[in-house]
Amino acid sequence: MLKILTIIGARPQFIKAAAVSRVIRNDHADTIEETLVHTGQHYDPNMSQVFFDELEIPHPKFNLEISGGTHGAMTGRMLEAIEKVLLSERPDWVLIYGDTNSTLAGALAAAKLHIPVAHVEAGLRSFNMRMPEEINRILADRVSNLLFCPTEVAVENLAREGITKGVSLVGDVMYDVSLYYRDVARSNNDALDRFELKEGDYVLATCHRAENTDDPSRLREIGLALADLAADQAVILPIHPRTAKFMDEQGLITAMKNVKLVAPLPFLDMIRLEQAARAIVTDSGGVQKEAFFYEVPCVTIRDETEWTETVDLGWNRLVDADRTKIVTAVRGACRPSGAQARPYGDGSASKAIIERMLG
Repeated sequence: MLKILTIIGARPQFIKAAAVSRVIRNDHADTIEETLVHTGQHYDPNMSQVFFDELEIPHPKFNLEISGGTHGAMTGRMLEAIEKVLLSERPDWVLIYGDTNSTLAGALAAAKLHIPVAHVEAGLRSFNMRMPEEINRILADRVSNLLFCPTEVAVENLAREGITKGVSLVGDVMYDVSLYYRDVARSNNDALDRFELKEGDYVLATCHRAENTDDPSRLREIGLALADLAADQAVILPIHPRTAKFMDEQGLITAMKNVKLVAPLPFLDMIRLEQAARAIVTDSGGVQKEAFFYEVPCVTIRDETEWTETVDLGWNRLVDADRTKIVTAVRGACRPSGAQARPYGDGSASKAIIERMLG
């Protein structure tokens, strides 16, 4: 029996882990034992428990309940707690996802105990070292034994850094998830009615990255751009708790009185709104890809993106945190012509990951 210990802590990781865990349960229940560790990085019920329920993820055996504080404090507490779990569980593999503090803590704890690490979404690079996520993903890749890349670009990024051993191009597990839940969200969800939205006639926005929320000038530009857009069309913003706090401090909540501000959404609500939006404004890597998967034009409020394919293929525009650029890009957003390319695989990434881990 192969023992895999999966470390997750943030909303995007719950989604990715759901796809891989489903393959383990459905196809390898007799050969793989998976233990889930939830660091607690996302602790709000709307950003944590509801995802386990909707995505049918097994209940974590360990919930470390570590959240808040500086990056160093959070990562340090996670590292200490994860190490204790690893010493008691002694897994054959530690499986990590993405680029959060939970990812880095899991990678370091396992590597120091000489437990092999498998990294899903390896090789992604924004080339912006001011992003905590960039530091996390680079360090996680350096200590991983298996590096599961979602795209050819990710493989090339690793090769330029001298990393070729253990690298596999498997496709994107997020694409697996999007295919699995796409029709479920459309047929069994009333989110459009609840939020009084019409199909193809609103803008969906998200904003949570520290580079935007922690910079008053950038956050103000984003908030005022959404207010401008809401003057002549529906705009809905599922608002991250940190974003709400900083916006309120700046008086932006009042300025955005016509924007529909709602709590973070359950997974099926979110992808239903993504599919039906006229355009999406976001700083989230996952939402950029979901917009691409569902063929919805995306405007990214960052200087760069890890998902360069979405830009190259015309579905995504980088506009930075500039009020005028955001408004102009959203109002002019349209679907590119021609057939949709599929740079993220064929929806079988999760199976490829497990087959590689089984050797």
